[in-house]
Amino acid sequence: MVKLTPDLIQQSMQYINPVRDRELDLRGYKIPIIENLGATLDQFDTIDFSDNDIRKLDGFPLLKRIRTLLLNNNRIVRIAENLEACLPNLETLILTGNMIMELADLDPLITVKTLRTLALLHNPVQARHHYRQYVIFKLPQLTLLDFRKIKMKEREEAVALFKSKKGKELQKEIAKKAKTFVPGAGLAETSKPSGPTQEELWKIREAISKASSLEEVERLNRLLQSGHIPGRTKPPGSSSSKSMMQEEVEEDDELPQKRRMVNGK
Repeated sequence: MVKLTPDLIQQSMQYINPVRDRELDLRGYKIPIIENLGATLDQFDTIDFSDNDIRKLDGFPLLKRIRTLLLNNNRIVRIAENLEACLPNLETLILTGNMIMELADLDPLITVKTLRTLALLHNPVQARHHYRQYVIFKLPQLTLLDFRKIKMKEREEAVALFKSKKGKELQKEIAKKAKTFVPGAGLAETSKPSGPTQEELWKIREAISKASSLEEVERLNRLLQSGHIPGRTKPPGSSSSKSMMQEEVEEDDELPQKRRMVNGK
């Protein structure tokens, strides 16, 4: 493991990424704790903490510029309270491939009113009953959850469920299961869940940001679910032939609406 020191921050790669954010690359150092980020002087829109050993999402100083945090493939089990006080403009939080267990463990994000995109793929919490409805109800500020656009119908159903008598009882049960954080407790020393690479995350974000309609976002989601990550066969900046993602979307555009709906099931 490597401690996140001011020297490491200053020596790490810094660049303008493919979605035109100024990004700090802290990927793959086996960092266990987020600390010393004051050394960034709040100069970055995005920080990539992917492929480390971070177990708690906390330790941030006031960083007004940060809009995106990439924490794919860590060991996060807890999210700190009051993140909005340190990250007042956070819009995108990618937590794929972590160890968040319970629905109530996501409640600290309720106060992050700027949050628009949240990804929790490959976390145990995804298997909890009413997972998507709970997150949509508790985090009404979201527009994308797990790279799927949240539809108005989903919002209405989530509100109807959790404001009902049954839903209120469910919330009480969920609250009782909130995890009490003990550093290192209960974490199996096994290989971490696989997740998108850095280039794939860029491509996902770029593709979704360019989506002009709900139908297009849904097509992107179907391709992601089938394992077709945008640009998987091409590195960032490649100007050669079209990616598999682009070819799939163009082919899908030629299908009748009914056939697309069937294939998307």
